[in-house]
Amino acid sequence: MVRPKTILWVDDEVDGLAAHRRFLEDQGFTVAAAAHGDDALALLRRQPYSIVLLDEQMPGRRGLELIVEIRALDPAMPVVMVTQSEDEGTLREAIGIEVDDYLVKPVQPRQILSVITRLLEGDRIRQQRLARDFVTRFRELEGRRGANLAWREWIEFVVELARWEVRLSASNEPGLSDALRTLQRSLRKDFAEYIARHYPRWLAGPEGDRPPLSVDVGAEFLVPVLQSKGRLLFVVVDCLRLDQWEVLRELVSPLFDVEESYYYSIVPTATPFARNAIFSGLFPMEIAARHPEWWGQASDEESLNAHEGELLAEQLQELVGRPVAVRYEKVFSSGEGDLMRRLPAHLAQDGVTALVFNFVDQLTHGRSESAILYEVARDEAALRSLTRTWFERSPVLAALQEAERRGVTALLTTDHGSIHCETPATVYAKRDATANLRYKFGEDLKTEDAEAAIAVEDLKSFGLPGMGLGVRLLLATADRFFVYPTKLREYQARYRGSFLHGGVTPEEMILPVALLTPRRPGASGAGGRTR
Repeated sequence: MVRPKTILWVDDEVDGLAAHRRFLEDQGFTVAAAAHGDDALALLRRQPYSIVLLDEQMPGRRGLELIVEIRALDPAMPVVMVTQSEDEGTLREAIGIEVDDYLVKPVQPRQILSVITRLLEGDRIRQQRLARDFVTRFRELEGRRGANLAWREWIEFVVELARWEVRLSASNEPGLSDALRTLQRSLRKDFAEYIARHYPRWLAGPEGDRPPLSVDVGAEFLVPVLQSKGRLLFVVVDCLRLDQWEVLRELVSPLFDVEESYYYSIVPTATPFARNAIFSGLFPMEIAARHPEWWGQASDEESLNAHEGELLAEQLQELVGRPVAVRYEKVFSSGEGDLMRRLPAHLAQDGVTALVFNFVDQLTHGRSESAILYEVARDEAALRSLTRTWFERSPVLAALQEAERRGVTALLTTDHGSIHCETPATVYAKRDATANLRYKFGEDLKTEDAEAAIAVEDLKSFGLPGMGLGVRLLLATADRFFVYPTKLREYQARYRGSFLHGGVTPEEMILPVALLTPRRPGASGAGGRTR
């Protein structure tokens, strides 16, 4: 509702505020006055006002009592207390009933104007500033699109775009959001070409010449904190995108000092590969060679991720040079109560408490199967909102709150992101091909459009175990999902608009890792090496 540019000033000494009223009228406001609460309510019932300036100490009802009736008439009415009372109890009462601002007389006319402007026009002013800043920055970002970016520059670029995405969505700027999405779409082709060219080099060359990957999370981020602190809560939220982390960070920052870093997921960007790599510090072909009894078929997700706790303990022992206590739990929403009963004892001990939370991954998978989930998570903005709503009441936040209470540092990350898929890509395969929608292993695999996927002939060059003669890997690029020509319409109808993962996009591969140091007194900071 657009409110008129009018002010209702309620004060039993309102005649003494004539200079203030003239100043506000010179600024374009119409100022109505009331000396008593009943007169003010009568005026409010007759017409809407932009804002109410309210004295606390008046004959009859107090200003604080009047606020309740004002809000009953108009719950959105901004109310500013302008009073002589410096009593701390009055101030606390005003805060308790959510008064919009509180000023103590004497006040200057410009002080009043400043508060009114902030309350009535602050959102519009901020939105205009955001739009100007984005338009200026967008030209610079668009100019970098064709540049030969290095891995650090890709991270900086993609992180900035994710932050703009969240800010523009929150400020309801659909036109600018569309321009940003166009830029993001155009970048995905460049990113796929970059990964196809450089990923095998990262794996073949010296470790220092590549970005931190899934296999480096333990050495780069986890071990330095563990060695400094002795105790650590390690949280992995499956399938969390950068933009989702952006909206969760503000829920975490009141509890912790947040130090952000980033890394690249290995490919395929799917749980059996990426999360095992985090917990083991090994590429899939190395896990298969060291623990063949733990590595089954590439599509057997449950069995492939059945030994994460053991892999983490093994990795930490190699990195630290001694056994490290690891308490590992995979948490579904139903397991919150049991987890919170065990967690205090876990956090009281030296070593690592590792928790894996699968809700976001379940949400993205379930969205393809449920019409209700599809409606409530229709696009990226809706998915962010749903993720935030879940997080506010989730066992993740409860676990972090327990860590903060006990002064335990936490490390929060994810194994891969997801991409909103709109474009079907026809793939030809034999019957033995895996069923995944963003990556496929199989013999004689090919796509109708050569640009639809990265074709990997030498699986070992991508850190993957060999799977037999003639088996190759297809990794979907951009927002594509694989469909077979025999079930083209069925797959298009079922999966178009889904959030999927396993392929090669910035949204799936460039991931946050956040060091969370408790803010409460006595909890000192610690930082791992970041790049």
